[in-house]
Formats: sequence, C-alpha cells, structure tokens
Amino acid sequence: MKEPFFIFQYLTNPRSVGAIFPSSKYLSEKMIEAINFENAEYIVEYGPGTGVFTEKILKRRKADTKIILVENNNGFYFFLKRRFCNEPNLIIINSSAENIEQILYYYQIPNVDYIISGLPFTSLPTLISNKILLKSVKVLKENGLFVTFQYTKLKMDLIKQCFPEIKIKREFRNIPPAYIFNCKKITD
Repeated sequence: MKEPFFIFQYLTNPRSVGAIFPSSKYLSEKMIEAINFENAEYIVEYGPGTGVFTEKILKRRKADTKIILVENNNGFYFFLKRRFCNEPNLIIINSSAENIEQILYYYQIPNVDYIISGLPFTSLPTLISNKILLKSVKVLKENGLFVTFQYTKLKMDLIKQCFPEIKIKREFRNIPPAYIFNCKKITD
C-alpha cells in the first residue's frame, strides 16, 4: 500500500516529493543512526512522506520523547494520520517546514534535539530552502543535529551556510543512491 501511494504522490507532485520510490531500510538506518534516543526530548521530521523514517524513530524513542512530523503534502498528511493514529507523544502537522518556529511555539516546545529531513532541497526554490535551513538552525538546541539526505551534492554550499560542520555518508542501497548529511549546530 505504501509504495503505490508514494508513486502516485510523486506523479502528482514531483517537485515536492522528489523521488519516485520511498527511502530504503538501509537509508532509513543511516538517517537515524546519529540520534541519541536516551537523551532526545524532541525530534522533528520534515517531509515524512509515508513514514519510513518515522517508523524507525518511533520504535527506538523513549516513551516520553515528543516527535513532531511536518508534512506539507495533503495526501501524505492524511496517510500519516491514519497510519500513526494511536501513537502517544506524536504530533502530525499539515504545514511547511518554513513554519517550524510557529509550530513549536504553539506546542510550547522551546527547541529540539534533532531534525530529520526528507525534503528535496535540490528541487525546492532556493529561497524556501534557505528559509527552512535558517529556521532549523534557530530551533535546534546547542550541538543539535540536522540530518538530511540528498541525491546529489548540488545544495551542499547552501546547507554549509547554515551548518558549517557536516559529516557526509553515502548509501548505495537506495533508489537512487543517496548522500546523508549530518549537520551539527555550532554556537560561538
């Protein structure tokens, strides 16, 4: 059910979905491997799609860790609401990641430990990408981590403007193969 639905969403919204297939289990593992689940109070996920990363996060989190999903695509939003309707401490928002400050303010969340992003920065307008990255830095705790994957390194310079310390990994067992950027918030 997840794969045909994902493909349909790609065909109807190619610029915002960014890939024809959901992320592989291998990419999912690499996306969340840097999360310290014992200490994480708040984890945000941008563009969760059908919840491939979400599922892994929910299995490993502590019961009192709050997870906030920010999904702009209406089809994916309603899919996630049905799929994870019984999960405690899970907030699913139908909005753009550009609005992360307002979302956290509404839920009285001061800042977050981790942001996991499935957003296709390469196909998003540069202005929107930049706004999302700047707001992400702002809402992360000191030494917080922004983790994203991209299929190319085209937006590397843009990401480095907000996160100068980036560790890159590669996952070939994904269609297409992907780069994982672990971006640490550094405060002076």
